[in-house]
Amino acid sequence: MSQNDHTSRSDVRGKRVSFFVTCIVDMIYPHSGMAAVEVLERVGASVDFPAAQTCCGQMGFNGGYRDEARQVARQFLRAFADAEVIVTPSGSCATMVRHYYPELFADDLEWRERAEQAARITWELTEFLVDGLGVTDLGVSLRQPRTVALHDACHGLRGLGIQRQPRALLAKVQNLTVVELSGADQCCGFGGLFAVKMPEISSAMLDQKVGHITASGADAIVTCDASCLTQMNGGLSRQGSAVRVYHVADVLAGRL
Repeated sequence: MSQNDHTSRSDVRGKRVSFFVTCIVDMIYPHSGMAAVEVLERVGASVDFPAAQTCCGQMGFNGGYRDEARQVARQFLRAFADAEVIVTPSGSCATMVRHYYPELFADDLEWRERAEQAARITWELTEFLVDGLGVTDLGVSLRQPRTVALHDACHGLRGLGIQRQPRALLAKVQNLTVVELSGADQCCGFGGLFAVKMPEISSAMLDQKVGHITASGADAIVTCDASCLTQMNGGLSRQGSAVRVYHVADVLAGRL
């Protein structure tokens, strides 16, 4: 599928949304998951939460553990077997399902068909709102004026073309000023296993990102992936900065 494969997809309006919360949001940022559901319900979506969901298998896949990744992916496919549309607050996990599930099951006809079906109906949150539903104005107003800048998470940007969608949504939030972040499309240094296997390079990339954040003049940073959020907040905290990074769902729910 291409980055802009929504153009060849079926109409999602009126379809039930099955929400994939992802591991990191579920375990560390459940409030962001609830904010995402609140946003979906605000635009009239009927949302369900398949209780059997676990992980998308991306970590095992990236580490070369394909058999283990397939085992986890099968559980995902079973959990979302009846889904009409799958929406997730993570460009990283959406990329895994959209681009790598069909590859993971390329030699298994039964599971490949299920993987291809999941790939067709999986959307990242802001992509679903803007490209799927055609919604940009959620009628949200912050309680006090804030200035934010957006960090473009690598998987969402390069795997799905997620860039204009969160900006379109944030531009309509009242009491919110959006400024551009220098190097917004540069990696924060997390990169999943990359941060573990190459910590020195990861730290150098993070230091550069924190420098750009400090220079932006924004009092908060917004991103579409919780892994980037975790990485950048760690760097900002260690440098004594008062700036913090928030998931876009929290902002769109008026919780900044």
